[in-house]
Parts: sequence; C-alpha cells; structure tokens
Amino acid sequence: MVKKLFMGTGVAVVTPFREDDSIDFVSMGKVIEHLIAGKVEYIVALGTTGESVTLNFEEKCAVINFVLEAVNGRVPVVMGIGGNNTHDVLQDIETVCDDKLPLAAILSVSPYYNKPTQQGIYQHYKKLASASSLPIIIYNVPGRTGSNITADTTLKLARDFRNIIATKEASGDLNQINHIIKNKPKDFMVISGDDQLTLPMIALGASGVISVSANAFPGEFSTMVRFALGGRFKKAQAIQNALLDIMDCHFVEGNPAGVKASLSMKKIITNKLRLPLVPLTKPTYDKLKSLISELDQVKKTLPVED
Repeated sequence: MVKKLFMGTGVAVVTPFREDDSIDFVSMGKVIEHLIAGKVEYIVALGTTGESVTLNFEEKCAVINFVLEAVNGRVPVVMGIGGNNTHDVLQDIETVCDDKLPLAAILSVSPYYNKPTQQGIYQHYKKLASASSLPIIIYNVPGRTGSNITADTTLKLARDFRNIIATKEASGDLNQINHIIKNKPKDFMVISGDDQLTLPMIALGASGVISVSANAFPGEFSTMVRFALGGRFKKAQAIQNALLDIMDCHFVEGNPAGVKASLSMKKIITNKLRLPLVPLTKPTYDKLKSLISELDQVKKTLPVED
C-alpha cells in the first residue's frame, strides 16, 4: 500500500513569498490547486525547492499545516525534515510524530556540510528510523550536501530498517542507481531526484520522481511519468523532449529560481525568493519565457492519456 502512494509524480512544492518576504499563503493555495488539477500523485512540502532552510520553525509549522489543510486528503503529503545536526532532526521528527500530523512520509536529506563518512550517514539514518513512526525517504543529493550516499549504504539502510521505504536519488550517477535497483529489497523504492533523468531512471526500474519542474507543468510531467511507468516510452519521450530545454533552464541559475519564474509567468505566484537566493537574470528569464511560449504552441500535438 505504501509503495502505491509514491508511484508516479511527486512535486517538491515551492514556498511563495510576498515582496516583503512574508509567506504568501494565498499563492501557495493556488499552487496546490494547480498541482492537483494537473493530476500529480503526491506533494512534498518543505524541501529544498520550498526554500525550507530560509524558514524559521514557526513558518515551517505554518506551511505544513496550511498544505495539509489545503490538500485535504486529496493526495498524500510528504514533509521534508533534514539537517546536519542529527539531534535537532530527531527532535523535529519526534515532534511531528507526536503531533500525529496526517503525513504519508518524511523526506530527509543526507547531512550536509559536515561531510560524514558512510558509517556516519548510516548511523544518522538509523537514529531517524528508530525515532519515526512515519515512513522515511532518504534524499541523496551530493551536489548540495558535499557527500554521496553510496549504493552499499543505501542498500544496508533499506535492508535494516523497514520504515526506510525509499531513496530520492539525485546523484546523477546512473550506474550507482542501477546497482541500487538491481539489489534492493522488493518493496524499497528508488525515486528520481533529477527531472531530466526521470525517464531513463524509470526505464531502469525507478518508481517515479519528486519533481521541481512539475510545479509549473504538472499535467505534462505527470502524464510523461505515467506513460513511462506503463511502458509507453515513445509517448513519454515525446513529452520529455518538449520539456527538456525548459527543465534545463529551470536549473541553470539554481533551484527554485527557474521554476518560480515559470510560475510567475503563469501568474500563479510572485517571482520572489528569499536571500541568499535571487530571481533569474533577465537573459535567462527571457529565454525561459520564449521556451514556454514554444511549448504552448506544441501542447496540442503532445500525446495524451486514453
């Protein structure tokens, strides 16, 4: 049953801000309705794309409570809880579990900056698994954390802890991902953490994606993923090709600057980030705008679900 919850497209939802840096909950509600209308399978709040590291504790509580209320059980909700202080992460997980929030799982990024050894990473997740009554999704993103979770460490965690149910793999290393998929327990899921690699990862056996670009293009992205999971790769590839340049543009100046620009062009949110992140430069913004215009012109030619 848990496995079915995370098949398909999850979206690492943005946190919209007003010009005064306060959280724009009205726009957040619009984003959530946009995602659900686009038929995504689940929503991930307070991840990297949600600029969670710039939110204080009270703001994080307000965001997750708002998301849960707005979603109202229509799709599963995952909460990002991570950091490089194991003790603090444990406290946050215990608080969430004690409050019995209606969450489907916790997404927890590997400790960043400290650059722990593989044993340190294993012991970190062992502590989290022991403390959590909710399923845990590992998040491996070496480009941000400064250290990779190896295939051996991921597999050991998958085998040793029943509530560690998946890994969001954003290493970009398809060989590593292939080894995890080949040797993992049957019910352990591998989820793409790279929009551009979602299609090849599903071909290898991944269960779907936690996407950034799907914030702006939930219908197109989730359709692509469902085609791929159904083995209809030519149709999936047609949509992938239509989205590819936009996906590249979303990340060229860092995340979530690109996808927030796309959402602002769709008049869903204001193009506002919290420092130290800043909006796209004008050349990149203009390029993205042109790419979205091109996509709008070819949308009717893209494959649709029966």
